[in-house]
Amino acid sequence: MIELPEANTLARQIEETLIKKTIKSVLVASSPHKFAWYHGDPTQYPDRLKGKSILSAEAAGGMVEIKLNHAHLLFSDGINLRFHQAGDPVPSKHQLLLSFTDGSALSASVQMYGGLYCWIDGDPFDNAYYLAAKEKPSPFNDEAFDEAYFLQILTNEKTMNLNLKAALATQQRIPGLGNGVLQDILWQAKLSPHCKVNTLSAEETYTLFLSLKQTLAEMTHLGGRDTEKDLFGKPGGYKVIMSSKSEGTPCPECGAPIVKEAYLGGSVYYCKECQRS
Repeated sequence: MIELPEANTLARQIEETLIKKTIKSVLVASSPHKFAWYHGDPTQYPDRLKGKSILSAEAAGGMVEIKLNHAHLLFSDGINLRFHQAGDPVPSKHQLLLSFTDGSALSASVQMYGGLYCWIDGDPFDNAYYLAAKEKPSPFNDEAFDEAYFLQILTNEKTMNLNLKAALATQQRIPGLGNGVLQDILWQAKLSPHCKVNTLSAEETYTLFLSLKQTLAEMTHLGGRDTEKDLFGKPGGYKVIMSSKSEGTPCPECGAPIVKEAYLGGSVYYCKECQRS
């Protein structure tokens, strides 16, 4: 699933690869998917997009926004985006296919669920996840997302009695930071997903802040996590420490087996020896 490192990587790759390309044709919803979400009537997408050129791309939390002439495309965290050179085969199943005048193409397909939103300038778009990502500072903004801002998140009355997974990876408190990237952030900080926010010492809070900033920066610098794929179908360069492949393997720090637990609607991976609860 796309999270902050992958969204930033995809946006950078789109800017490097697709800028100034003009859309020749649009194929939308050709492979029906129960959990593919669109903005308005998807049959109107060709009229909104044909003849438009790609101007820029940027991450919006864990989403990727592409800006065109008077139009926008937004892909949420459950979307696989792939670029195809002229003459290369495209996937047989997809929920959106943009073909460009130079013969290349961009396909978007849904994993389990995901949004493929298109709107034109002036058209209201009130997606709560998108608005939160646009309004709240990104962890990559060192000036806005500083230690004081991080403390505001943790000391909020709705947050301080929560565990770290709930506090940091839910309710869009930090848009684009989900359970996937949180695993390694917490391992680096030596804190368990079960650890309650109100038990953190000042030193632990600062260590967690640094881990969040540094881990996300490293993941992004290396082109995303190796559990996810980029615009060209290649895994990211960051080798994830805590993931589904880690269960039962030795902790790199102490050698104790990494455990998997079902927790808060998903799975968490952590070391019971290194990470305090």
